[in-house]
Amino acid sequence: MSKKETLWDIAVIGGGASGMMAAITAARTGKTVVLIEHKDQLGKKILATGNGKCNFTNSEMTPEAFRGDQNLFHSIYKQFDRDETLSFFHGIGVLPKCRKGYYYPASEQALSIQRALEMELTNLGVTVMTGCVPNRIQKADFFKGYLITGAKLDIPAKKIIIATGLLASPKSGSDGSFIPVIENLGHHFTPVVPALCGFEASGYSPKTAAGVRFEGTVSLLIDHVPVASDHGEIQFTEYGISGIPVFQISHYASVALYEKKQVEAVIDLFPSLSMEELALELKNRFYRPSRYRRNYMQLFNGLLNQKLTACICDYCGFIPEQKPKEEQYPDVIETLKEAIKGFRITLTKPRSFEYAQIACGGIRSEEIKPETLESRLLPGIYFCGELLDVDGICGGYNLQWAWSSGYAAGLHAGRQIEEEKS
Repeated sequence: MSKKETLWDIAVIGGGASGMMAAITAARTGKTVVLIEHKDQLGKKILATGNGKCNFTNSEMTPEAFRGDQNLFHSIYKQFDRDETLSFFHGIGVLPKCRKGYYYPASEQALSIQRALEMELTNLGVTVMTGCVPNRIQKADFFKGYLITGAKLDIPAKKIIIATGLLASPKSGSDGSFIPVIENLGHHFTPVVPALCGFEASGYSPKTAAGVRFEGTVSLLIDHVPVASDHGEIQFTEYGISGIPVFQISHYASVALYEKKQVEAVIDLFPSLSMEELALELKNRFYRPSRYRRNYMQLFNGLLNQKLTACICDYCGFIPEQKPKEEQYPDVIETLKEAIKGFRITLTKPRSFEYAQIACGGIRSEEIKPETLESRLLPGIYFCGELLDVDGICGGYNLQWAWSSGYAAGLHAGRQIEEEKS
């Protein structure tokens, strides 16, 4: 290290949500901090969250909202929970606004979160380097620490926090390019697959109902065993199914597909009516007095979206313009009610990382100290955010994990330097 080079206390690689939180927390311990981001702007992924409004935490922080390593989640979340998150953001100028348990900035702009974090980094004197691509970390042989190198990059630091994300939303920065560097350090990953995403599906004709949105309940079966379910607005697409309820069960579906298991979704297309109520409604429609016999499209008019009716008919083997005979009514009604309340399709593939909000999987937890997020393999290197084997459902849970894990990594990296001085 030449005399001109700065020996940093802590270098943070990755300028997303967890990386910025880690850099802020480390700087608040009084340490010199440099934040390295390979994109031209910090927090690009934050700007897309919550449809641009940034749902940054949730009033209901239940364990059921998180997947992956529950022990790791609990160990870190208790160090920086929802209330501390709200207090932190209020302290840097973001007034929280709660709607149905979802917390947003009062401005309802994701840009407010990103700018507040950037301003706090500046306020604390954190050096930010954007457009820099690190491609190697090695132990330094002339001081106790590490060297981060890359094109036009040579950063010596006592401690390193890695917050580069995995593979979801590659355009925003999480493109997986740093994963080989982490593997070269000796770390291993559990399977990394897309989550909070839609799925390609078979067992019906997706294009028949493409574009239809409806309130429904989706239940996930893996090798015929019920695993999870969720209720809300479901969307049929040209490739399969999407919507928040599908996103909420996506972790289990994606992992099961990776493991080559049979993955099915059973959809209740009309949850507002029980099976008995739906049967009665269908009987009333089929047996309603009329001068002429009606076809399926006419029978379902006012009950279901026409494209959804066509999809159900195709699923049941009926022709939408066909007029069922009266003697067929009992069997037809039975078939239709079972199809509407239990529309069973096979999920064949998650959408690509480009369309996934997050990735699940991450660095194997046994290689990480759960209290500090320090590497068990390389002392002085810490990890946070999506790199760790914790992910949440929709609703601000993944950003909460970013804040909690970023805080823990920054705090303990700073504390370790203090302990080494004494």
